[in-house]
Amino acid sequence: MNLNSTQNAKTKNLNSAQNTKTKRLALGATALAIAAAGTFGAVSASAAGPAAQSTTTATSTTTATSSAGAHNLTTSTHLTVAAATKAAQAALDAAGKENQKVSVAVVDRNGNTLVTLRGDGAGPQSPESAERKAYTAVSWNAPTSELAKRLTQAPNLKDIPGTLFLAGGAPVQAKGAPVAGVGVAGAPSGDLDEKFARAGVAALDK
Repeated sequence: MNLNSTQNAKTKNLNSAQNTKTKRLALGATALAIAAAGTFGAVSASAAGPAAQSTTTATSTTTATSSAGAHNLTTSTHLTVAAATKAAQAALDAAGKENQKVSVAVVDRNGNTLVTLRGDGAGPQSPESAERKAYTAVSWNAPTSELAKRLTQAPNLKDIPGTLFLAGGAPVQAKGAPVAGVGVAGAPSGDLDEKFARAGVAALDK
């Protein structure tokens, strides 16, 4: 009986130790899970931090970009495409009435081409020449026939890229300031070209 009691006591102690070990392992696993959750939570929070900061920075940048005051800006007057087309067509019609085969170009205040019309039978060089005459007229706010006369005093003017100091270009003005240029090329003489260009400008007053 004493032997059996001793064995039973040892068995109970062994079972108790195993149960304690199992509980410790379970508690350890739970602690690791909690620690892992905390770690992932910290990483997630850290990842969210820069994103939120980036959003704030982007918002600040947008605000800074849109806060430019009106005193920092300038405006200029330009022809509408419809008006430029009207002027070009009027110039082409004027040439057609005299059986002249020309090309017409209209450029804006910055010299950018708005409209180019190449009349039936106009020479291949005429569209570019018309654009350059229009560019020259708006650049100096004067008819190119007048500007051509200035070459006697300043011959280097003709070397400026994009210009053509031949009659055929006329400026479009608003309150005395240039807002566009009309150029015509292809007629037998520059005087005829300029006559048609002026007809295009005049159409804008109607």
